[in-house]
Amino acid sequence: MESVIRKPKGKEYYLSKKVGKAIMDYQMLSEGDRILVAVSGGKDSLTLLKLLRDRLSFSPVKYELISAHIDTGKDPVFLHSLKDYFERNNYPYVIEKIDIFENSAESNIDCFWCSWNRRKTLFQLADKLNCNKIALGHHLDDIVQTILLNLFFNGEISSMSPKQTLFEGKITIIRPLAYVEEKEIISFAKEQNFPLPGGCCSVFFSSKRSYIKGFLKELEKEIPDIKKNIFRALKRIKKEYLP
Repeated sequence: MESVIRKPKGKEYYLSKKVGKAIMDYQMLSEGDRILVAVSGGKDSLTLLKLLRDRLSFSPVKYELISAHIDTGKDPVFLHSLKDYFERNNYPYVIEKIDIFENSAESNIDCFWCSWNRRKTLFQLADKLNCNKIALGHHLDDIVQTILLNLFFNGEISSMSPKQTLFEGKITIIRPLAYVEEKEIISFAKEQNFPLPGGCCSVFFSSKRSYIKGFLKELEKEIPDIKKNIFRALKRIKKEYLP
């Protein structure tokens, strides 16, 4: 029996087009890829998971997906809802529990420490499950914010790459939402009624990223395309005008 091709409609159609363009532009996928999708449970990662899974019905490139959630033990009610969501929608998944407070008091935890531990666990899971790629839910806003964070606070020009090969080619990180804006994801997530966690990380609101996000929001009132312009600027570097 031939498989049924179900192309996306409505909001998903436009998001899927942007994801498809990013995949093509950065050659993110290859035939037979086994992809570990990092699912924090937030709107970004759940949107990524759904778009990648739905694209399997019409994508000429065939790949496998495994959802991976890193459980820090902070929200058992949400964890139950996320498990239920995976099972109702027939997503292959793995949940790995870690203790990010094991060697540090909770009051000393910052975004870097939390992110580092989650990322380390994802690499270990990818190796264990024979996945050659890890898909992360970073979107256009995340990438642009990181550019400004590194420029303003670290004095360097760098960001999150839509595709990044690590460990001598053993693992490749891909960010298929690189062309998608956060506001588009918010709208789509509401429509999909994803099982989102009840609150935001308490560290976020005092972080430098939160400051940059607010800064960009203000600039966007006068320069509507500012995020796209900053993103594109990394591809338009005129070296002859640099010191």
